[in-house]
Amino acid sequence: MRREGVAFHHPIAFWAGCALIVAGVLAHGPMFMMGRHTHWQMVGMPMSMEMWLGMAAIPVGLLLAAHGLMPRLHLMRAAMHDAGGRVNFHVADGEPLNRAHWTLVTVLAVALVVDVMKPATLGFVLPGMRLEYGIGTQTAGLLPLVALTGTTLGSIIWGRIADLSGRRAAILLSALMFIGTAICGAMPTFEWNLAMCFLMGLSAGGMLPIVFTLMAETIPAAHRGWLLVALGGFGTSVGYLVAAGAAALLEPLMSWRVLWLLGLPTGILVILLNRWIPESPRFLSSVGLPERARAVLQAFSRRLEPDDARHPGAPVIDEGHPVATGRQLLRGPHAAITRALVACGLAWGVANFGFLLFLPVNLVELGLEGARASALIARSALWALPGIAVVIVLYHRWSSLGALVLFVALSTLSMLAFFAMGMLGVRSDTALSAVTAALLVSLSGVVAMLVPYAAEIYPVRLRGTGSGIVAASSKAGGIIGALLGVAGFFGLFALSALLVAVPMAVSGVMLARAGVETRGRRLEEIEAAFEG
Repeated sequence: MRREGVAFHHPIAFWAGCALIVAGVLAHGPMFMMGRHTHWQMVGMPMSMEMWLGMAAIPVGLLLAAHGLMPRLHLMRAAMHDAGGRVNFHVADGEPLNRAHWTLVTVLAVALVVDVMKPATLGFVLPGMRLEYGIGTQTAGLLPLVALTGTTLGSIIWGRIADLSGRRAAILLSALMFIGTAICGAMPTFEWNLAMCFLMGLSAGGMLPIVFTLMAETIPAAHRGWLLVALGGFGTSVGYLVAAGAAALLEPLMSWRVLWLLGLPTGILVILLNRWIPESPRFLSSVGLPERARAVLQAFSRRLEPDDARHPGAPVIDEGHPVATGRQLLRGPHAAITRALVACGLAWGVANFGFLLFLPVNLVELGLEGARASALIARSALWALPGIAVVIVLYHRWSSLGALVLFVALSTLSMLAFFAMGMLGVRSDTALSAVTAALLVSLSGVVAMLVPYAAEIYPVRLRGTGSGIVAASSKAGGIIGALLGVAGFFGLFALSALLVAVPMAVSGVMLARAGVETRGRRLEEIEAAFEG
């Protein structure tokens, strides 16, 4: 028997769409295999009819699969008038973690690792791509810029899809785009790679905030915070390691192209795990499907009462709300916290994709040899690894808001320390290592908490959109940082450190003033705190 919350609304359409997408990717196989006679170089090859047909099949399959995931609106409308449409989540929030919770966490961790792999692969494909296409560093730099633009837009678009059509639907659609964009590995020109990389960014940018949204709405309140932060840290670290391992093992055998083709098996893996990815019970309740919400909750809480009327004082989701729009994030009770989180995301992106990216060059400018600068950063990164454990403990045991503000402050102080060292001409390896490690720890802590915090504070009807916008802000900051780097801004080491520290400090003040505590509180209580 199919479990509610994991069944497709139009299963034939969904699986037919999946088949078309996979067939479209496989249609590029013959042309790719021809590359074995040219050391896997395909530059200048004419695109075959099979490739054109495959490229046409992928968007058709995506539309068909999307139709299969869309909820039946007439069922929603009928449920809206159901007199018993009140769903109470207080019992499920008080449950200990059980097998169903850990299964969900494991599956979403796999999805997050697959998601992180896609953009992490960029750094490993660029050298081989430059060599094959005969392009310079400046032209090759367009690839990460296009990918970042795609992830920025993807976070916003997928967040909205998650609020309109469901968290599960958004995750599976993102995985299907992973599969479709695997054809990037068979593209004969750099321009086609740019187009496919943009689409890859769209899919990768959407997965992360929706995974956190589904987790936030399913995990009990007492464990929600630390699991969200731990999942983010684990997914980012393991995703990068898997990408690096794949590059080391496979690239010497089949060139850089095979790293893009990994989108096919990894995307299929997420699709095959779909039966363990339920729809969010809070989303189901919010769109007027309370019975389905109870059915999903039953898997996570064996003590769920069938009659919510016995607990009139507990928080209840209101299924009768009007359809919300993204504009509501910029006015009303959540406007101030949205501005604060977006400002923090932008500042983090500039610091991480701008200042930190150019730090090795600037350390050499300070007088360190290239090898010493690289070793210093590598050593600092090792020191920074235990930092994620500190983040988890502080977020869970002390204060979610306090931990986020603290790490924003530490990021600011680290940037100011670099400013002072640049002005004073400090060349000490010990001092530079300590400040670099502090910056790596603090920036890692900020990004580990930023989207999880956003996933906790927004109301059900805007949680995907809000989380997506906050995630997009960090990518947009990365675009700004990359453009500033191209313009030579970070060559002014001390001045750039000061000017990046200022918006980081401002965002910390904004967060401290506009945020609320989420540690151990039910989502409905957090929403009530903003409304009140």
